[in-house]
Amino acid sequence: MTTAWTLRENAPLRALNTFHVDATAPWLLQLDDPAALPEALALPALSGQPLLVLGSGSNVLLAGDPEGVVLTFGNRAIEILAHHADHALLRAGAGTPWHGLVMWSLEHGLSGLENLALIPGTVGASPIQNIGAYGAQVGEFIHVVEAWDRHANALVRLDAAQCAFGYRDSVFKREPGRWLIVAVEFRLPLLHELRLDYAGIREELAAMGVATPEARDVAQAVIAIRKRKLPDPDVLGNAGSFFKNPQLPLEQIETLRHAWPALPVFPGEREGLGKVSAAWLIEQCGWKGVREGDAGVSPHHALVLVNHGQATGAELLALARRIADSVRERFAVVIEPEPLLIGAQW
Repeated sequence: MTTAWTLRENAPLRALNTFHVDATAPWLLQLDDPAALPEALALPALSGQPLLVLGSGSNVLLAGDPEGVVLTFGNRAIEILAHHADHALLRAGAGTPWHGLVMWSLEHGLSGLENLALIPGTVGASPIQNIGAYGAQVGEFIHVVEAWDRHANALVRLDAAQCAFGYRDSVFKREPGRWLIVAVEFRLPLLHELRLDYAGIREELAAMGVATPEARDVAQAVIAIRKRKLPDPDVLGNAGSFFKNPQLPLEQIETLRHAWPALPVFPGEREGLGKVSAAWLIEQCGWKGVREGDAGVSPHHALVLVNHGQATGAELLALARRIADSVRERFAVVIEPEPLLIGAQW
């Protein structure tokens, strides 16, 4: 035993996932010093075992018990590495709460992350999904991701291009067993053009009486909107938006909008593609506010699956599959889950 980590056998995971579903890890390893990672993984009980990294479990559905080892990072240090004329380089440990980093950066005069305020989770998880909200994605501001490469058995530094960020996607997501993210470095501007034209931000700022907003004002507007739309996972178990907005060819979108003119459409990630609102599709199929036992859909946002108390991960997954089936049958559109599914396939 060493102070660099703690290791528990048959550890409950209810407190380590924001859906608050019951699951058990054969081994739970909390690592406070990433430098000890190779030594910890070489422990006889853990060597050769499957590995699952959990931050706060805010983008995970435990539909069954994970195999092998669940790893959590306890390193939460934030530091400014360098100041330049128009930006700064900031480094945060993988265990740092994401929202805490956003607010810390704003308090230190840095901008860029304000539209990503109040997203649950940790810094180490943020590049995997390339988290995004209100017109911004974290990959735009990532300078370097530091990770343990399990293939090379070495600590590596990947720049933004090597991370291969896409819409809710990255190299870390495409190779889930390979990378253990230990820290992230961000390139944050001192000033940048604020993004105000998404999902009611301007209206919220007007309601706040802010005529000339700064980055901190945008963060407060986003926080207010998110609190109205999304349930607090500490009160009602959820993982935020459960489904990704599907990206479709523009020709297909034109056909859909001819039949359903109210369908919301957003710019796509590549030429010839657009994104359509998964929430709108789900709501048109009648799922908003539906409850089946303790598994349900939020009455405030059709994208959010919720655990009213004692739903199992399998019950939540079954509900999600029925929702996706109904959208496909009615609109001929396939919607896919955002959270990582553990113990089951989609």
